[in-house]
Amino acid sequence: MNKQENKYYVRDKFVPPLYVEERPWGKFEILMEDIGCKVKRITVKPGGRLSYQYHHKRSEVWTIVSGTATITLDELTKDYEYGDTVLIPQGTKHRVENQLDDDLVFIEVQHGSYFGEDDIVRIEDDYMRADDVQDFLERADKQGPWSEEDDKTHTIGGLTMPKENTNKLNNC
Repeated sequence: MNKQENKYYVRDKFVPPLYVEERPWGKFEILMEDIGCKVKRITVKPGGRLSYQYHHKRSEVWTIVSGTATITLDELTKDYEYGDTVLIPQGTKHRVENQLDDDLVFIEVQHGSYFGEDDIVRIEDDYMRADDVQDFLERADKQGPWSEEDDKTHTIGGLTMPKENTNKLNNC
């Protein structure tokens, strides 16, 4: 595929992707979207890896176009090279990782009934986006079962004292 300033050669014309989104691990570009499928070009930076995840409403097919992909499918990890194609059935846990020094690029074709980013169920994530981490952060943001008075005191070794006294102890 020829590339010129983030545009792609299609039917004798250079066209830009429909959408580009930067992520901590690299970026994805939506090249095509229709009722039954979505096509993305995904670039994974050196050392980057996506969430260990699965989807309820779609399957995916990945074709490696540059670099080497270390792909985990339901806990089985294998390296894939240029031209290799990987089938990821709906519900299959999967992850891709770039362990080399150059960008990894692959084409992802999604097919199914829904392609939104909210159909990603994250099991593990290096960037604190896993569902259990998100649940914890949401709970942490809520008011706890303590009062403002509780915030003014410290209990140390069974003794309860005002915070200003414990702060003085810390300065000794």
